[in-house]
Amino acid sequence: MAVRATEISDLLKQQIQGFSDTATVSNVGQVIAIGDGVATVHGLSQAMQSELVEFTKDGTYGLVLNLEEDAVSVIVMGEYTGIEEGDEVRTTGAIASVPVGEALLGRVVNALGQPIDGKGPIATEKTRPIERIAPGVIKRQDVDTPLQTGTKAIDAMTAIGRGQRQLILGDRQTGKTTVAIDAIINQRDSGVKCIYVAIGQRRAQVAQMVQILEDNGAMENTIVVVASASDPAPMQYIAPFAGTAMGEEFMEQGGDALVVYDDLSKHAQAYRQVSLLVRRPPGREAYPGDVFYLHSRLLERASRMSDELGGGSLTSLPIIETQAGDISAYIPTNVISITDGQIYLESDLFYAGVRPAINTGLSVSRVGGAAQVKGMKKVAGSLRLDMANYRSLAAFAQFGTSDLDASTRAQIERGRVMVEVLKQPQYSPLPVSEQIAILWAGANGFIDDVPVERVREFEAQFLETLRTSYSSVIGDLQEKKELTDEIVESLTKAIKEFKATNNSQADVA
Repeated sequence: MAVRATEISDLLKQQIQGFSDTATVSNVGQVIAIGDGVATVHGLSQAMQSELVEFTKDGTYGLVLNLEEDAVSVIVMGEYTGIEEGDEVRTTGAIASVPVGEALLGRVVNALGQPIDGKGPIATEKTRPIERIAPGVIKRQDVDTPLQTGTKAIDAMTAIGRGQRQLILGDRQTGKTTVAIDAIINQRDSGVKCIYVAIGQRRAQVAQMVQILEDNGAMENTIVVVASASDPAPMQYIAPFAGTAMGEEFMEQGGDALVVYDDLSKHAQAYRQVSLLVRRPPGREAYPGDVFYLHSRLLERASRMSDELGGGSLTSLPIIETQAGDISAYIPTNVISITDGQIYLESDLFYAGVRPAINTGLSVSRVGGAAQVKGMKKVAGSLRLDMANYRSLAAFAQFGTSDLDASTRAQIERGRVMVEVLKQPQYSPLPVSEQIAILWAGANGFIDDVPVERVREFEAQFLETLRTSYSSVIGDLQEKKELTDEIVESLTKAIKEFKATNNSQADVA
């Protein structure tokens, strides 16, 4: 069959018209040194700070950390043992990002946002860069909406507002994580999305914590980001930034989010390790000079946006582990100076059975009463005074109270009662209405005649009576969130009837 010249020319014209020059240009370099999760790469002259690069041998990604004169230092985000000198590295043109959105709720992911819970892929295509500049002053508004933690001692004396950064610090095994987990559990029905970032913890410990959240119905409202102790230091370094990016997505959609960093001490240690490996000059305690900036640029991203920008909020609860109660050490003082207050958990109180072991003298919220409902503000004012008086007089009590006058003895007894009232079992957050009710009862002397060892039993029975027989009072308090004359009258009637019933039952017994 003969082929006509016109057909050939028509085919050539179609090919020429359909031709598109889509050649991609990428910067290519070679690994000249690799060790401990850090690769030194020569030839990536166009690489950007925090850019993702790909090791073409096995598809592993790395993050550009240092831009040097003739090489770049790349931290490998994954397994680095297969990377060798001479391997090819390509730039991607993308800044390190993680998937975001509601599809991540209820999932356990690594620092790159990849699922590690065995529940399959995450159905979201939206991503956000892990690093971003914090919102400016004009974009923010005052922190005046409470974020209820469900812990009486915190909501009463060191209140946390939406958009605040409240530090939790204390020695090892003093209940820091428990306080944060209680706060997450208490957000089950509040609409606040939670992100828990586990840095440098054992995987078994993280699995146990996930199980606690599931048992308390809070996991479906929570994202767990894990960079465990067995993960490379670079993964531990980027984990809190990844968790913050996930929280910012909810904030910028007009919602409220809470992010817990557990803990930033291990985060600083991971950053120190990475910095020393890339030959950054060490400073105090071998930390690099920008370790303050590391945490300030992270925590400043917590904010409450202005109404024009949706009014969303991102609240941060960073955790710091102290050594032998030394809150004046390098990393604790750094983070104290960045945050809007701190909750200090004291070992001596913990071992004495005061749990949560909050030292009310060293704990403070710089937002204060602005983040409290009216009812809590009313009872918390007298509570702070009572606890201050008790602390100043308690030293005398250890020598006996026989030489003290009646009013001093009464103040000490009131303080002992309130210490018992402020105790709370773990993973049992209380609604703000019930907190106000029991704190009001304690502050107004209705529990003064109850033996100290029976205060917690009295509290549990009284609250159960309120829930069952006086549910309307709790309902009004939950709705109005202030102690109106009618609510005070109803509470007074309820506690008097409860005490009369209890006393009569005790007499019969």
